[in-house]
Amino acid sequence: MSNVIIIGGGAAGMMAAIGAATCGHEVHIFEKNEKLGKKIYITGKGRCNVTNASDMDVLLKNIVTNPKFMYSALYTLSNDTVIQMFNEDMNVPIKIERGNRAFPVSDKSSDIIMGLTRRLRELGVNIHLGEEVKDIITENVTDDTQGKKRVSGIKLKDGEIIKCDSVIIATGGYSYQTTGSNGDGYRFAKNTGHNVTDILPALVPLNAKEEYIKDLQGLSLKNVEVSFVCKNKKIYSEFGEMLFTHFGVSGPIILSGSSYVSKYIKRGEQISINIDLKPALSESELDDRILRDFAEVINKDFANSLNKLLPTKMIPIIIALSGIEPHKKVNEITKEERLGLVRLIKQFTVNVASTRSFNEAIITQGGVSVKDVNPGTMESKHIDNLYFAGEVLDVDALTGGYNLQIAWSTGYLAGISVKS
Repeated sequence: MSNVIIIGGGAAGMMAAIGAATCGHEVHIFEKNEKLGKKIYITGKGRCNVTNASDMDVLLKNIVTNPKFMYSALYTLSNDTVIQMFNEDMNVPIKIERGNRAFPVSDKSSDIIMGLTRRLRELGVNIHLGEEVKDIITENVTDDTQGKKRVSGIKLKDGEIIKCDSVIIATGGYSYQTTGSNGDGYRFAKNTGHNVTDILPALVPLNAKEEYIKDLQGLSLKNVEVSFVCKNKKIYSEFGEMLFTHFGVSGPIILSGSSYVSKYIKRGEQISINIDLKPALSESELDDRILRDFAEVINKDFANSLNKLLPTKMIPIIIALSGIEPHKKVNEITKEERLGLVRLIKQFTVNVASTRSFNEAIITQGGVSVKDVNPGTMESKHIDNLYFAGEVLDVDALTGGYNLQIAWSTGYLAGISVKS
């Protein structure tokens, strides 16, 4: 059996250790933090959205970058199997909520970490906390005429060299750097000859250009539809909930959209978010609704006519953008003005200035190029016995438990693929 070193004690690293130890290997996790699963602890607002219980086609549809690369990993360790593992092997009961999101029954992410840690102890995994890896050591493969290399060990921060047969890099991405995700894995990959694609914050709030957005701070909109547009082309649209902040926009549907437009923003292209405030109504139906509302306040000022239609915070902004004089009597508003109001409500536009920083991003987009990794084993195509798992890879997904499933699946596949 092999001596396996796993760099990183997060979701992918711990599942890789479980996979490798189950196959009988001697497994060592090196984690630079003082405890395992630091990022798991804060996921799902501290509840840990373990996975998503939807069908496989739904899982694949929610992977934004390189979904085809994930076929083998997802079928090797499916979402159903992950739930079963936590229920049975780790004694952490799992429940399914709206949107097929899976959470621990206790609603405590700490229970997930404890369950994983117990399982690692049962399997005899050696856990080294507060140990920072600085480099991967490789050597030439003596019987390979192509000059290929293989892993021979790691070098710690204090200079100590530890020999091993295989290394699994599960260092995470670049988001939530307070949890230790500082990009070490990308450095290891580059130093060993791998390509690393551009690193971008994803599932991240967005800064807006409009100054008046500050006046909407704290306003949450439910049941709206947003469309992300670049050069008159719709990039992504979704129905759901969003939030205005002092800097721009956030909330579930904004975070999802950010994963599709981060690369456009990085290239300096203009992204607009068109918000349909009344998606259940067509323009003609909304016009009829406004006419009915106007009929009830026929002699009032326009400024006092929208209370039934829009949230209070939004009314002054809509009035200003409509171009209709606030003190104009409702019975004097022209059809053209009213139809302009309809279009404004159906397409309230926010222009994106930039994404927020990595420290506010739930995940990292980009990473070790999947062209350099065997999708059936997670082993490097360039360095024998070197594997990659989790967020360090150029694979990412939307919110809903999909990113943790990527971590579990790629970690487990890497672990069970280690050569004897």
